This record gives sequence, structure tokens and C-alpha cells, in this order.
Amino acid sequence: MNAQLNITDDNNQMQPPWLDKFIDIYSQLSVNNLHLLDELYHQDIIFIDPMHSLQGIAQLKAYFENLYSNLTSCDFTIVQVIHEGNQAAIYWQMKFCHPQLNKGQKVEVSGSSHIQGDSNKVTYHRDYVDVGAMLYEHIPFIGKLIAFIKRRATKYV
Repeated sequence: MNAQLNITDDNNQMQPPWLDKFIDIYSQLSVNNLHLLDELYHQDIIFIDPMHSLQGIAQLKAYFENLYSNLTSCDFTIVQVIHEGNQAAIYWQMKFCHPQLNKGQKVEVSGSSHIQGDSNKVTYHRDYVDVGAMLYEHIPFIGKLIAFIKRRATKYV
């Protein structure tokens, strides 16, 4: 993850430690250092993305281990961070390669995360991402069907 940050804080406060830690850890996260998740997330973390809802660090680590073991690469670029109090909105660009998606070529998708922290740990993490752009459009048959539907839909707009 390349940290190119545009940080917005309406109260001109310093970023809390959990937010600095989030940015730092995601800039280096890989299948070889998933133990860093223990440093970042509270033991009772609530993690939600478009396909999963998890609670607890054990479930989150198992999810990340499975996710990262299937990727040949995954990098994040932080585009903007908006922080106030104990929460932040993080806008990011993800680039990843999966051998069975997009003929093994890089897939790029934009998304955002709403995170909340307490003290030095993230207690809540919800990702918002277009699963079609991330996954479905890159599956051979389904991707062609989605492209056809999109072309048809634009004719009537």
C-alpha cells in the first residue's frame, strides 16, 4: 500500500494512534505478516465487507489468511483520510492479482472504509466496494454477461 495521504480533520487535531497504525500496517500487509493484525485490531473487532460480517480477531485473521493466500499481489493506495473524534473515513485504491480473475492480470478497484478506534486499537471496520468491479466482471462467462447488460442499459439512459 502506498500512503499518498490527504488527511482532513475539521478540528485540526492530531490523528489518533489507531489511525496512524491502520495506515502504517495496511501499507505493508501481506500473507507473510498477518500477525500485524493483532497489533491493529481489538480482540472483539467488528469487520464488515460486502460479502462477510465477522466478529473477533480470530475470525478476521482466518479471513485475511484465506484472502491473501489466493492472491499473487495486493497493494493499496490511500487517497484520502477524513478523521473526526474516534472515527475515520478512508478512501483507497486497491490493485490485486488473482490467478482466476481477469486472466491473472491486475484488477483495480476503488473503495472506502469506515473505521472506529478506541485507544490504540481499531474496534470497527466496514469496507464499501463495488463487488461487481472487484470480482464478478472478471469471471470469464459472468463478466461477459455483465458487460452485455451494461451496454444494453446505457442504450436506454
